Amino acid sequence: MGFKMGIVGLPNVGKSTLFNALTKTAAAQAANFPFCTIEPNVGEVNVPDARLDTLAEIAGSKAILPARMTFVDIAGLVKGASKGEGLGNQFLANIREVDAIAHVLRCFEDGDVTHVEGRVDPVADADTIETELMLADLESIEKRRANLVRKLKGNDKEAQQQDRLLAAAQEALESGKPARVVEVDEEDAKAWKMLQLLTTKPVLYVCNVSEEEAASGNAHSEAVAKMAAAEGNSHVIISAKIEEEISQLDDEEAEMFLGEMGLEEAGLDRLIRAGYELLHLETYFTVGPKEARAWTIKQGTAAPQAAGVIHGDFEKGFIRAETIAFDDFVACKGEQGAKEAGKMRAEGKAYVVKDGDVLHFLFNT
Repeated sequence: MGFKMGIVGLPNVGKSTLFNALTKTAAAQAANFPFCTIEPNVGEVNVPDARLDTLAEIAGSKAILPARMTFVDIAGLVKGASKGEGLGNQFLANIREVDAIAHVLRCFEDGDVTHVEGRVDPVADADTIETELMLADLESIEKRRANLVRKLKGNDKEAQQQDRLLAAAQEALESGKPARVVEVDEEDAKAWKMLQLLTTKPVLYVCNVSEEEAASGNAHSEAVAKMAAAEGNSHVIISAKIEEEISQLDDEEAEMFLGEMGLEEAGLDRLIRAGYELLHLETYFTVGPKEARAWTIKQGTAAPQAAGVIHGDFEKGFIRAETIAFDDFVACKGEQGAKEAGKMRAEGKAYVVKDGDVLHFLFNT
């Protein structure tokens, strides 16, 4: 599994420029997976991970298959989206389907690019979109709770749980806070996720700065950083203009260009890494002569469930996982060397997979 990130933002903040640049860059980099446009506003990209190339080289793998993630360029937002203004209904429907929101904020001054509100204030822009999502959630909650009345009278347990969670979300929203501030018990986690409330989505603020400020940021991005930290969300600084230029270059030229701008890596890499951290994701690998492949899982995933990401039969018939840590695989120059050095372990159903593990699953068919 990869993850799906929705890119949102007010008009003229650089949202579409960034989306187009990121997906073009990914198209140029993807040797085994050509860029595919599922819909006009959806792009799949490779998750960059230098460890995968290292493993493939050691194992002599013929194919390298990175993990994948999806960017969704969500319809533009205006005030009143929660009431269907502009493309509001489409915006709200699309956002329910993503794992996280990348909220592009204008953090650059440019007299030639008008701001919808006539000023540059990224914190206020973030508040505009958050308010629309909160209003949409409140309206949805009120309708749902009204529809549960008959089931509640019949002491329906599922309805009682749903109403209790909706009430907790409503209380938070009515006090001016997003639903993600609600603390949910483990037994309620699945039902809570099923509510698909917009303000439960984690947010990654993307500070779109000028080319000159890409390496250091500016006062606007600093204000966003403070806001993100206070909310428990994340932020990343990117120049959409730089990303657009990189998307037209080959790998060597792009590396030189980034160096000239004082940047160590492309914005795509930083954006994906920040998204992984935000959603508590990690990567394990399967490696052999045919292919080296990266797989995305949630932190804390046990071995059978990690195997299930490859195929459901692997999870159902799980016996054990032959496990080598990435560093050991590299130091021992591959699987055979790791075996001989006693660095390959046989792990059972209780084993929690660690980031970078190289795994081989044994299972009953």
